[in-house]
Amino acid sequence: MSITGFLLLLLIAAICGGIGQSIAGYSLGGCLVSIVVGLIGAFIGKWLAAQLGLQHVIEIMGIPVIWASLGSALFAIAIGLITRGRRV
Repeated sequence: MSITGFLLLLLIAAICGGIGQSIAGYSLGGCLVSIVVGLIGAFIGKWLAAQLGLQHVIEIMGIPVIWASLGSALFAIAIGLITRGRRV
C-alpha cells in the first residue's frame, strides 16, 4: 500500500468514525480518536453484516462505508455508556 492509499484509508476511517459518533450522540475525542473509532467500527460493521447475511453497499478501499458508520455508532454508544462520555 502506498502512502497516498494509507492516508486515504485514514481519511475514510475518520469520516466513518465521525459519522458514527454523530449518530450515537457521543463525542469520544478528536480526529485521531475518530480514526480509531472508524477502524474499529469497520470491523464491527463488517462482522455484523456477515452475521446477518447482508451485502456491502458502498465499499471504498476495503472499508464498507455504511457498515463502518453503523459499527462506529455502536462502538461509540458502548464506550459512551461505559465511560459516561460527553454528549454532543
